[in-house]
Amino acid sequence: MTGGPIVACALEREDAVSHLRTVIGATDPAEAAEGTIRALFGTDIGTNTVHGSDSIENGIREALFFFSERELAESGASV
Repeated sequence: MTGGPIVACALEREDAVSHLRTVIGATDPAEAAEGTIRALFGTDIGTNTVHGSDSIENGIREALFFFSERELAESGASV
């Protein structure tokens, strides 16, 4: 998140963490499944193009780096 511009988003859905981690692929783009974000756009383990939280608790903590509790609450997220 320090290598250039970012787009921050907070996603909410049933099984959000596991679903997003499936969509983004393995941390090492060389091991990521075909069609995942990291397989398509990552270059190496240090430049893997996308970050996804590994738990709901970390997701909330990390979302608060970019969004206020009010913004998340107005969106319907549970903070």
